[in-house]
Amino acid sequence: MSAPGPRRRRGAFVPTLIVVAALVAGFVFFANVWTDVLWYQQLGFIGVFVTQNLARIGVFLAVFLLMGLAVYFSIRVAYRARPVYAPDQAVQDNLGRYQAQLEPVRRAVMIGLPAVLGLFAGTAAMGQWPKVLLFFNQEPFGQTDPQFNLDLGFYVFSLPFLGFLLSLLMSIVAVAGLAGLLTHYLYGAIRIQPRGVFFSHAARLQLGITIAVFLLLLAANYWLGRYTTVQNPNVGRWAGALYTDVNAVVPTRSILAVAAAIVAVLFIVAAIIGKWRLPVIGTAMLIITSLLAGGLYPWVIQQFQVRPSEQTLEKEFIQRNIDATRAAYGLDKIKVNEYKATTTATQGALRGDAETAASIRLLDPNLVSASFEQLEQYRPYYQFPETLNVDRYKINGKVQDTVIALRELNPDGLNANQQSWYNKHIVYTHGYGVVAAKGNKFTSDGKPDFLQSGIPSTGMFGDDSKYQPRIYFGENSPEYSIVGAPEGSQHREQDRPASKDKGETQYTFTGNGGPNVGNPLNKLLYSIKFQSSDLLLSDGVNSDSQILYDRNPRQRVEKVAPYLTIDGNSYPAVVDGRVKWIVDGYTTSSDLPYSQSQELDTATRDSQTAAGRLSALPGESVNYIRNSVKATVDAYDGSVTLYAWDDHDPILKAWQKVFPSTVKPLAEMSGDLISHVRYPEDLFKVQRELLGRYHVTDADGFYQNNDAWSVPNDPTIKGNDVTPVKQPPYYMSMQMPGETSTAFRLTSTFIPQTVGGNARNVLYGFLAANGDAGDKTGVKDPKYGELELLRLPTDTLVPGPGQAQNKFDSDPNVSRELNLLRQGASSVVSGNLLTVPMGGGLLYVQPVYLKSTGSTAYPTLQRVLVAFGDQVGFAPTLDAALDQLFGGNSGTKAGDAANNNGGSGGTGTGSSSGNSGNSGNKGNTPAPGLKAALDDAKKAIDAGQTALKNGDFAAYGEQQKKLQDALNRALAAEGEQGAATPSPSPSSSPSASPGK
Repeated sequence: MSAPGPRRRRGAFVPTLIVVAALVAGFVFFANVWTDVLWYQQLGFIGVFVTQNLARIGVFLAVFLLMGLAVYFSIRVAYRARPVYAPDQAVQDNLGRYQAQLEPVRRAVMIGLPAVLGLFAGTAAMGQWPKVLLFFNQEPFGQTDPQFNLDLGFYVFSLPFLGFLLSLLMSIVAVAGLAGLLTHYLYGAIRIQPRGVFFSHAARLQLGITIAVFLLLLAANYWLGRYTTVQNPNVGRWAGALYTDVNAVVPTRSILAVAAAIVAVLFIVAAIIGKWRLPVIGTAMLIITSLLAGGLYPWVIQQFQVRPSEQTLEKEFIQRNIDATRAAYGLDKIKVNEYKATTTATQGALRGDAETAASIRLLDPNLVSASFEQLEQYRPYYQFPETLNVDRYKINGKVQDTVIALRELNPDGLNANQQSWYNKHIVYTHGYGVVAAKGNKFTSDGKPDFLQSGIPSTGMFGDDSKYQPRIYFGENSPEYSIVGAPEGSQHREQDRPASKDKGETQYTFTGNGGPNVGNPLNKLLYSIKFQSSDLLLSDGVNSDSQILYDRNPRQRVEKVAPYLTIDGNSYPAVVDGRVKWIVDGYTTSSDLPYSQSQELDTATRDSQTAAGRLSALPGESVNYIRNSVKATVDAYDGSVTLYAWDDHDPILKAWQKVFPSTVKPLAEMSGDLISHVRYPEDLFKVQRELLGRYHVTDADGFYQNNDAWSVPNDPTIKGNDVTPVKQPPYYMSMQMPGETSTAFRLTSTFIPQTVGGNARNVLYGFLAANGDAGDKTGVKDPKYGELELLRLPTDTLVPGPGQAQNKFDSDPNVSRELNLLRQGASSVVSGNLLTVPMGGGLLYVQPVYLKSTGSTAYPTLQRVLVAFGDQVGFAPTLDAALDQLFGGNSGTKAGDAANNNGGSGGTGTGSSSGNSGNSGNKGNTPAPGLKAALDDAKKAIDAGQTALKNGDFAAYGEQQKKLQDALNRALAAEGEQGAATPSPSPSSSPSASPGK
């Protein structure tokens, strides 16, 4: 017999591979965590990172231990109480086989199964950390609900946590009870016999106690359910506890809570004495009661008592809904004024609106980005956002509305041979300069009238010595950049062109903008984070290098204040010599009693978000919102500062206790910063959406819903295949009727409620929010945030935005001149349609831009359309158009009055339709030279089309030259006509003062 060969040793390759893989995965995890620590630490918000993650870990551990220990002890108790002998040998044999298979791994299963279940439960519960922190740091609202007379803080802070806790405990008891039940069955303590189910004493006792505990938790859940009735969203009806809830649901839930507690006691007694009849009967009665009292009884009350007399019985609860909703969304203090708007334009009607007329914005921030690019971009590695922003600055003591943008970096603008890692992350790191133009004026040839422009940057903010123009943090910044170097090192960063046509300058970042990557460990960690070996090996990374990332202002604020919902439009301003991004943050809740829920995503969608120019708010449902925080992000070093704008908000107070010292008080806001704060767009959109119904404060009128309004669709979005979208709100400086000074406001309009896609496009309301907070350090103007609603009489048909746009499009004189402008391969682009309460009525103003074809084309403002009632005016300037509209003399001067006799100036041919007082306006009669030029243009167009059909391209080219000559003569004749038209005398047309 041969001797056995040597035993084959198991290879170490697979275990080694597993260990290495685990180490690599662990190091990658460490890299991501530690780089986050460095990011928060550099910004000064490390406490937010630590608190947030400790809360997550704490919730995970607590739930992990509760679930794991409950399941472990349930299994252990059942195992230790297993019977020694089983009377049924056949059953014992079957169970014995399972027990024999389980026995070798029994200890591992008894520990591993609870651990796995605890892991799943803990992971699922980690996301509930805000509820836990708010419960232990809650603040009272100081207001009570009308049903239970409890402070609103109970519903916002306590009830969500208690609901989460009860659901968790019920799940733990159910899972632990099931695990114990299976263990008892496996070891023979529970057996199914012909005469029924056999329970050992220990199994009976454990099962009874488990069910009793579950029923007690169910009783508590029923009791808490009484309070949740006031939070019912009641989609399609009125939020909160209504008549049926108060008179049927709340009492039955009280009864069910008591019944569940009684049945729980019966189960404990049955577990002790071994008699199951009473708890079984009690359980059956509880189920029947829950079906009848919890479902059938409320249905009967609703169908046979409430429906026949709904308006009467629900009146009290509808009023609760109205009052709570208006308070929760900041609509309770809105000023409502009846505005008996006239529709007849008369001479001198704007005499009392001089400041508003001088401030009307003509530059459309959604259209002039291309103009900024062509006139101010200078290099392909710069860019401007698609939508610019509207702000205001004090110039020579007067407030000037401005359209403002930053010249940000565009790495994609580099040539293909320049798209190296070194160029994209070491050399091209930042944008340069603020570009701002007057909102109410333009040059004689239709270009923006810049207040700050050029490279080097010059204008109202001064040059590089007056403010820091470099933009390292913005909405279009690169993913990451490596900046900084020891003093005296060679500059590596591309800074700006030395002049328009000469060389480039280099620069080295000198601020504290990101974590240091000079040491080998940090360099390795960030190379793993960004998966870049170049970062690890490049000689562009030195001992003083910093890495800048997460550079979008909204993203930075979201990370340091995770409890805030961030407005979709952050905007830049030059504040105290620095470029700052101003970001609005909201605290929200969905738990306020009786307040109507609102879907943020739906409420904030309009033509701007549909076009991708702005971001809508996330798709969450809320019934309470406050603009509690104003945040700034420095465009140079990325530093984030949070200010408590609404320091009375209880939710913000609670979060300040969670994250102490992260939010600065209002007293620390500089006057310069406060002067650039504005009313946030998304909050305004949510408020106007609700105001369509909740402008009605009487319960009977609200129930009948016969005065509901809608936000009109944007009439400038045209085309049969275009889905209608709401008109966005517009910023402008204006004076409301009855007031004596202008303020920077956010405005919107209302028309009758849209039903089935059709609506009368007449104006029912005009809403304005005061966005001027003053300019005193640490002091907010008391008028800031005031909402004013002008309610128009329904018997006066004031055209809505859709009707006004239709009048512009269908007016024959306007159409003729627009068609003239469209010739020569140019297109006409309609700007935003502004609605302004002036002259005792509503004035519509729309700039008209002309844009030629070609990659370098940009729109120039060529005409201004105005409407008042049924009358329409159309001229190269707003000033001339207003004079034309109001019988030859509007009574004031618009901001662009200086252009009346300029290159494209003049009053224009104009137009007047409807009940007009404009018959005396000489501008309505075309001059002979203009008529001849227009006739020649028409002949050239007809002849050109004929030549094109015949394939005679030479003749077509000749006719195009004649057409261009005729257009030039027409514009010249129009200018001569405008110069010949007498202007209003100073005595009858006081000059406007564009200040406040």
